[in-house]
Amino acid sequence: MRDRPDSFDEGLLRPALGAWGIEARTLDYAPVGFGDYHWVADGRWFITVADVRRRSFDGLRLAMDTAAALHEEAGLDFVVAPLRATDGATLLRLDRHRWAMSIYPFSDGTSGEFGQEQTAEDRAAIIDLLAALHATPPPLTTPLRPLELSDRAGLEQALQDSRLPWLGGPYSEPARELIAEHAGALRRSLSEFDDMAANAGEPVVTHGEPHPGNLLRSGERRLLVDWDTVGLAPPERDLWLVARDADDLARYAAATGHTPSPATLELYRLRWALDDVAEFVAWFRAPHGRTPDAEQSWASLKGTLQALAAASPEGQAL
Repeated sequence: MRDRPDSFDEGLLRPALGAWGIEARTLDYAPVGFGDYHWVADGRWFITVADVRRRSFDGLRLAMDTAAALHEEAGLDFVVAPLRATDGATLLRLDRHRWAMSIYPFSDGTSGEFGQEQTAEDRAAIIDLLAALHATPPPLTTPLRPLELSDRAGLEQALQDSRLPWLGGPYSEPARELIAEHAGALRRSLSEFDDMAANAGEPVVTHGEPHPGNLLRSGERRLLVDWDTVGLAPPERDLWLVARDADDLARYAAATGHTPSPATLELYRLRWALDDVAEFVAWFRAPHGRTPDAEQSWASLKGTLQALAAASPEGQAL
């Protein structure tokens, strides 16, 4: 995140590092990513702080344990996994209710941005990583990743209440008006999602978000970071973010023996868009300011709704 977390005491970090046997001389905030907050300690360790009011501590711990097992036990060296504390834990509570911390080795390299176009060579390299991941027996800690939308109830409530004012901050009323404008396309997309969800395939270990922003290029190596969403799901959960043409899909099929389903690829594409809309709606109905992260969320909400409208029958007829 570009914004520092509100109501977070950064003085909690140094004592917590002791659980890993680390005494840091420097702690620098790293304004990267979207969702969690990050610091770099002594240029050697990458600290991630998550708000576990938004997702359960136990669920995040399972994801961190799974990533660690994939790296340590399955030998997947492209998995940038959290380091274990001296007691073996991969996730540490920083307070009773809200904040939790994990630590990673700091990896030199460059990452891309979500939505960035990749070359055929880059896509091939990622598909090879995903094929290896999907063929790996799941660690016992691997969580299920069901197809349900993350906050469908909140999105449907917003559609019902689109005439009532939203009072959270500067983007609240513009967001409400935008949701009301695209209510028809959103309802059709939700119905389409329900129709498609019944035909999803067999689950494998998936990363969940293998887009360019979570791909680290270090020399000739490609590393996958951000394993918060790792879990059992059809392989198309990962592939829709990477594959762009028949050659990409054929490469994956040759490596795994599984021919990706175009319908399931589209299902996960739609799910991502609806989850984004639900998250941004929750953001703008809650207290917020005019910050860089809020501006990015506003632009993303507009773009996602425009794409959903263009994909609807009415949009395609224009």
